[in-house]
Amino acid sequence: MPESDTLLEEKTALDQPWSVVVHDDPVNLMDYVTWVFMKVLGYGKPRAEKLMLEVHQLGRSVVWTGQKEKAELYTQQLQAHQLKAAMEKTEG
Repeated sequence: MPESDTLLEEKTALDQPWSVVVHDDPVNLMDYVTWVFMKVLGYGKPRAEKLMLEVHQLGRSVVWTGQKEKAELYTQQLQAHQLKAAMEKTEG
């Protein structure tokens, strides 16, 4: 494979967005999860409640998508608030 193809693939891989996923857990109360989404992600209450209900009813929710560095920061902040958060590379 030519070097330029390798560089292009690496650049494309770095440009792909990442998703922050929150999984349901038996510990945190729904109001607390909503509050954490508002505090960490800066969402208004209606959006935070919608995402919290997705987590509660579907078992998980993609709460944010974007650049890897910011996804890492949000994941760490959500985990610091005891939420089960993880990062996933968004398929594109």
